[in-house]
Amino acid sequence: MVNAVVLASASNDGKLAECDDAKYEALISIRGKPMVSYVLDVLRACKEIDMIILVCPREVSENICHSIPNLVVVEGPGKLLGNLNAGLARLDSDKPALIVAGDIPLLTCEAVNDLLAQAKAYPGELHFPVIRKEVCESKFPGIERTYLRISDGTVTSGNIVLTKPSALKACGKLLDQAIATRKKPWMMASVLGIRLIIKFLMKRLSIRDLEIRLESTTGVKARGLISNYPEIAFDVDKPKDLQYVQRILNN
Repeated sequence: MVNAVVLASASNDGKLAECDDAKYEALISIRGKPMVSYVLDVLRACKEIDMIILVCPREVSENICHSIPNLVVVEGPGKLLGNLNAGLARLDSDKPALIVAGDIPLLTCEAVNDLLAQAKAYPGELHFPVIRKEVCESKFPGIERTYLRISDGTVTSGNIVLTKPSALKACGKLLDQAIATRKKPWMMASVLGIRLIIKFLMKRLSIRDLEIRLESTTGVKARGLISNYPEIAFDVDKPKDLQYVQRILNN
């Protein structure tokens, strides 16, 4: 079994504020239920998940069910990396933990179990899923995602990661840069060096290239996994996303 860290501290001060006046994105209502509750419910239902660490402001924790078993609430400093570190600090640094964004309400147990199963088959210290564009568009036609064209296909990243806390600490500055450029894939490639930039421009960049580069610069053995569950890539950050999710959950 693995523990999970759910990140739910983002302020609702962007475009989503047009749809809901909740102070935090985690509290945006979907069918009368806070968005982050959908994520927590799925993790609770996954037999492979043990303790859940919810990193969020007090106002968020006060508006969700406190009877959730094995739930630990941690107040983070507000910034993404700081929140992540605050959650992971409560866990064994050498035991893998599942990091989950609080804004993916379509998450399923099947998607989580698939990632954990692939991680067992391909051992490493950090496992990151990617989803091919055709898989996303087949399940969610018309939805807009940020894609990166590489030799393995045109892919987008998932919003869950399986990693040892010690591995993330070793990534240090590289992780900080990756977070800062996560919505700009062309800049993400540049973080990893000139050789990979050239391969990216020539459309020869591969998942294996990223794994090798990460290990050579940080010592962390990373594994990129192809997921067939586009739910993990569907984060709600625009009104169109929220409306799309509401339609799906109303069916």
